[in-house]
Amino acid sequence: MNYLTRRLVTFPFVLIGVSSLVFVAIRMVPGDSITAMLGTDAGLLTPTQREALAVYFGIDQPWFVQYGRWLLGLLQGDLGISVTYGKPVFEVILKRFPLTLELALLSMIIALSVGVPAGVFAATHNERPSDLAVRIVAMIGQSTPSFVLGLLIIYALSAGFGVLPIMGEFSPLWQDPLANLSQLIFPAITLGFAFAASVTRISRSAMLDILSEDYVRTARSKGASSRSVTWRHALPNALIPVVTLSGIEFGYLLGGAVIVEQIYALPGLGRMVLGAILQRDYALVQGTVLFIALNFMIVNLLVDLAYFALDPRIRLRDR
Repeated sequence: MNYLTRRLVTFPFVLIGVSSLVFVAIRMVPGDSITAMLGTDAGLLTPTQREALAVYFGIDQPWFVQYGRWLLGLLQGDLGISVTYGKPVFEVILKRFPLTLELALLSMIIALSVGVPAGVFAATHNERPSDLAVRIVAMIGQSTPSFVLGLLIIYALSAGFGVLPIMGEFSPLWQDPLANLSQLIFPAITLGFAFAASVTRISRSAMLDILSEDYVRTARSKGASSRSVTWRHALPNALIPVVTLSGIEFGYLLGGAVIVEQIYALPGLGRMVLGAILQRDYALVQGTVLFIALNFMIVNLLVDLAYFALDPRIRLRDR
């Protein structure tokens, strides 16, 4: 509980730091909301009209005044109004977040379902041809950009089967599970492939270290079966680096896989933030990045707590 309390106390300070950085960064991008919204027509505005629009968008004051107003609204639970959608920022985020969350979960399931068994298999067949084959596939997976794999999937489906993945739509899982799965399975495979390669290499390396430990040799000398030694004694401890990698990767996926969402035209957080940056929608960019940072910290906290369940030695040291 002391550890959990210390971690939770740091959350507000991290969020304030993130909010400051994103507030300054988005305003350093050339242009403003008025120019982004009107395009070339912004040059036809009179000074009075431009000033009135600047007051409307809240960009007429110095940066520190704008930040103070936004931070005050944040403390009251108000992330501001999106000028792109004309709705509260939190409402816009909640509408897009289910897709990104489900895409991240599907990618994680695919990556762990493939990567962990492949890593264990490679470690138990160390320096054999099958181990070499697994490592080659993992290296290819890590070196292939996600947009290349996504385009290859779309090309294979269109040229080979005459079909295209459903794009530009999202059916919630609780409304139409089959349509939902058909919309997200290929983007999830695209994201999960590279992550599965990383999980394979990490789990293989960890398993090789664990299999050489004294307690593993002791379990074998007591007559434990090879399957029991691998999956019951060695794997739980080997999963710690895999859990670490999974937590970091899941946090990035919650940030929105911008390229994959753009390729498959998915209305998720990543694609929304990209559009908000292009439109200079300051409130939406600030609110979304802050929301992503909060989720990232929560995921990393859960990963740290998972260490205690996986390795009792960590629990003893913590006491």
